[in-house]
Amino acid sequence: MTEDDPLESDGGAYEREYADLGATTQEAMEIAETSMDIVRQFVPDETLADRIRQKSVHSMGDIEFQHLLEFTGGDDLGADEDAPVRAGARAVLEAANVVTDITMAQVGITGRGHDCEKHKAIGHGSELANETGMTRTAAGVLELDKRGVYDGAIATVGNAPTAAFALADCIENGTRPAVVVATPVGFVKAEESRGRIREVSESYDVPAITNVGRRGGSGLAAALTNELIHVATDVRAGDLELERTADERSADEVKK
Repeated sequence: MTEDDPLESDGGAYEREYADLGATTQEAMEIAETSMDIVRQFVPDETLADRIRQKSVHSMGDIEFQHLLEFTGGDDLGADEDAPVRAGARAVLEAANVVTDITMAQVGITGRGHDCEKHKAIGHGSELANETGMTRTAAGVLELDKRGVYDGAIATVGNAPTAAFALADCIENGTRPAVVVATPVGFVKAEESRGRIREVSESYDVPAITNVGRRGGSGLAAALTNELIHVATDVRAGDLELERTADERSADEVKK
């Protein structure tokens, strides 16, 4: 960091744990930390999946939203609920691509704490969309997949159910993202699209974080992706051991 970096101001006051990688001033940091302290009163704080649950509650302003998240797929440690978080954090540490469906989700993902390149499906595949009549986001997913952008990537879908359906088809055809974060919102096929992501996640062991119900959106998808970056940041700093299962973490909390 440079002398002018706000995180170095106030005598190093920000040498504490990030509550939010987007907070850069003292007041913003205090607000973020206080908010997360309140969330932890209502959401468990044992596993990596709990961190995602906490972030969902913080993002949605709804304590009950923690019960709407689903964790599917597995990694080399197994198919426990922490697997998608471990996979996502590893991808961040490896500077994998982060690929969103639309601009709103892309902009919501922090540029700090990682060296990942951010891409968005929207804006690609316009010729395919014009020829077939499919949505621009679905066509963009197919176009980026053809270029290999999704393999090993953090694939984030926050808005468009058709993008989630297209991504699921790509996975069925052999594409292997490191992790999928899919929270498309709405009344038309949104819930079904997330179900389709869970289906291919379980069938092909691709780690995924989704939610049930009609709610969701780009803000939520960005927040959950940002939490993967938070986890990676903690691992990089030596504050978190990544290669442990959810059961092992829970057992440690019981011992405390």
